Amino acid sequence: MRSILSRSQTGFQHGGRPPAAIELTPEGVLAAALPGKNQPASYAFEPLRPGALMPGIGEPNLREPEAVTAAIRAALGNVAPRTRAVTIIVPDTAVRVFVLDFDSLPARASEAVPVLRFRMRKMVPFDVEHAGVSYPVLSESKTGSRVLAAILPNAILEEYEGAVRVAGYDPGAVMPSTLAALAALDSSEPVLAACLSHVAITTSITQGNDLLLYRTLDLPDDPLQRLIEVQRSVAVAAAYYEDKISVLPKTLYFAGNGDAAEFEKWFGISELTIVNLVERPEMGATTAMSNLSVAGISGALAGAA
Repeated sequence: MRSILSRSQTGFQHGGRPPAAIELTPEGVLAAALPGKNQPASYAFEPLRPGALMPGIGEPNLREPEAVTAAIRAALGNVAPRTRAVTIIVPDTAVRVFVLDFDSLPARASEAVPVLRFRMRKMVPFDVEHAGVSYPVLSESKTGSRVLAAILPNAILEEYEGAVRVAGYDPGAVMPSTLAALAALDSSEPVLAACLSHVAITTSITQGNDLLLYRTLDLPDDPLQRLIEVQRSVAVAAAYYEDKISVLPKTLYFAGNGDAAEFEKWFGISELTIVNLVERPEMGATTAMSNLSVAGISGALAGAA
C-alpha cells in the first residue's frame, strides 16, 4: 500500500516524501535517513521521559515541548539526513482515519477538501474547519470514488510540526503510525495487520492499494482488560477479513511496541501466524534501539523522493 499524506496549504496532499523520517512516540523519537540512492538507512533512537508526549486529539500532545524538540534534534543528528525536510510519523490516536465512498469527488483539492470536511463533520469530536485533511483516492470508477481520509486538529498538527521546526528541520509529509507502516507493504495479496502501542491498537486490512479496514481502539490501563481488548480487536478484524476476502486469514503482520514473538504470546494457541511487518535492521543503528518497530519509518522512506 502506497498511501502518501503530505502537508500543504489546504491540509495534507499527495506528494513525494523526504529521505528522512522520525516517529514520535511516548517512549521517544525514532529516526531514520537514507544517506544516498540505493544505500541502506541509518537509524537512531532518543528516549523521552514518561509523560513528555501523551497522544490524543482533545488536549496538547507535547507536555514537555523542549524535551521532545531536544530528542528530535538528537535522533536526527545521529542519522545525519541529507535534507532538512523530514517525514513526521505521529501516533494513531492523534489522527482519525476513514474510508469513504462518494458518487463523485471534485478533481481539484480546493473543491474536494470542503466536501470531505462536510462529510466528516459529525464523525470527529473536533471542528473540521480547523483541521488538517488528507484524501488519497484508493479507487475510482464510473460508479464512484473510494477515498482514504485522514483528519487531525490543526492545534495538534502544529504541535508536531512546530517541534520539528524548532529542532532545525522542515516538516515534509505527516503520517499516522499505522498508515506509515502499511506503506512498507508491497503486496497485491490481502494483508491483515495490527499496530500496537501502549495506549491503542489499530487493526487494518489492505488489498493492493485498497484499504478494507482501519480501526483504532484505545486500550485500558488494566493489564487483563488490555489483553481482552487486544484479543477481541484482532478477532473482529480476522472475522471481517473472512467476510470480505471469503477465506480465513493465515498471517497477521505486526508492528508497534515489541515484536511478533512477544505479541504472539498474547494469543496462546492460534491459527494465525504472527510475523513482523518489517524486520528490525541488522545494521545501520547509530544508537541503542528501543523495542519499537521500524515499520513506520521504513514505510515513510519507501516513498522517499
